[in-house]
Amino acid sequence: MKKRGKKYLDALSKIEKGKAYTKEEAIKLVKETSVSNFTSSVELAVRLNLDTKKADQQLRGAIVLPNGTGKTKKVLVIARGENAKKAVDAGAEYVGDTDMLEKIEKENWFDFDVMIATPDMMPLLGKLGRILGPKGLMPNPKTGTVTTDVEKAVKDVKAGRVEYRTDSFGNIHGIIGNTSFDEKALLENLEAFMSVLIKAKPSTVKGDYIKNISIATTMGPGIKIITNSFDK
Repeated sequence: MKKRGKKYLDALSKIEKGKAYTKEEAIKLVKETSVSNFTSSVELAVRLNLDTKKADQQLRGAIVLPNGTGKTKKVLVIARGENAKKAVDAGAEYVGDTDMLEKIEKENWFDFDVMIATPDMMPLLGKLGRILGPKGLMPNPKTGTVTTDVEKAVKDVKAGRVEYRTDSFGNIHGIIGNTSFDEKALLENLEAFMSVLIKAKPSTVKGDYIKNISIATTMGPGIKIITNSFDK
């Protein structure tokens, strides 16, 4: 069994075992139970009643959080002509086509966090799928990273776009900010994220859709949230 440090145990003592809190109480607690010496991310974990063997129950998408994530992401855009110019104007750190793809393939270069591509460039990207896929960097229409509107896509990433997808057990993880955010900003981000997940509920789901919701800071203990907290 992993031995926990004093700071972690002190933080854990503030959380009532087995209790699910209101979203407001949970946000307050997550700030109080941060155990790191740096500004920690605040992470959301949701367990959904999904059968991920069924294609329509494999959720994937993206959301632009109202208050951002607190992180600055480097963007690479694979595009040509006018779209490449728009990407530069929108603030993308790197813009190119075959030159950038060769750099990735030959130099194992990954000095970026998000890749955006126009649809016409996807055939060229195909051969890099084995490299980009495992790193979660392959552009995908479902997350808005394959698009003709590269300007909006770049601006969304810079504004705090977060991608989400179910794992094989129906869990979704995502960042909703960090411990430097005030409670109001974290709560707004949490509500926005949950609203997107609730709207994405597949029509084929039977019974309760949301099984468990929790939030935690990096290295901090998890705090359960009442599952119907986000019902309208």
